Amino acid sequence: MEINWLEISFSGRKSEKILSSKSQGSINFQQPSFMSELDIQIPTAFDPFAEANAEDSGAGSKDYVHIRIQQRNGRKSLTTVQGLRKEFSYNKILKDLKKEFCCNGTVVQDPELGQVIQLQGDQRKNVSTFLVQAGIVKKEDIKIHGF
Repeated sequence: MEINWLEISFSGRKSEKILSSKSQGSINFQQPSFMSELDIQIPTAFDPFAEANAEDSGAGSKDYVHIRIQQRNGRKSLTTVQGLRKEFSYNKILKDLKKEFCCNGTVVQDPELGQVIQLQGDQRKNVSTFLVQAGIVKKEDIKIHGF
């Protein structure tokens, strides 16, 4: 009995080895080697906005303070700050921010996000440095969004 290994290529895929036995005239297919080397992983559901949609808006170890910019009309813009801990007085923080940056602002109650501080102009960098220097938030807990 004589055994030969033949290689057959299928439209650019890695070749398969076929075991052929001349004495019996039968051909036995072996599993392709590239299939045995792969680990098949089933993708799981991934929500890229999960951390931004967290219900508890405190600035703890996993929750962030989000500083965003919203474009109004023309060159006008708003800076919004959300995710501060609820134990802080938003009105006192707003008063200090307005004095420091010479801009106007307000605290808005949002049904989904809770209390949000709005400031006139692009104050993203200023607000982030102010919150870190005042000891309200750690630098790694701040996320700055926008263009």
